[in-house]
Amino acid sequence: MERIAVTARLKPGCEARARELLKAGPPFDARELGLRKHDVFVGPDLVIFVFEGGGVEETLSEIVNDRLIAGSFSAWAPLLAEQPRLALDSYHWEREETWTGS
Repeated sequence: MERIAVTARLKPGCEARARELLKAGPPFDARELGLRKHDVFVGPDLVIFVFEGGGVEETLSEIVNDRLIAGSFSAWAPLLAEQPRLALDSYHWEREETWTGS
């Protein structure tokens, strides 16, 4: 399983608009693209999109290179203070659940 984050700085005062855009959900079908999880974190000056699944790098390429999907990202352009950046998964910890069988 691969995980990749896309991070971008928000312009001052754009946090509320970013949250508003996210209410509509992603402009793509995450299940159809083979994603296992997709999360977005928003702070006062930062947005982080996390993609998880098999072949995530290829999936992101599909998203970026699909004109219809890429066009829908234009709503984010006025909110961003800089070009989004990729951050590759370098450490992950997950607690293993033990089933006791009841």
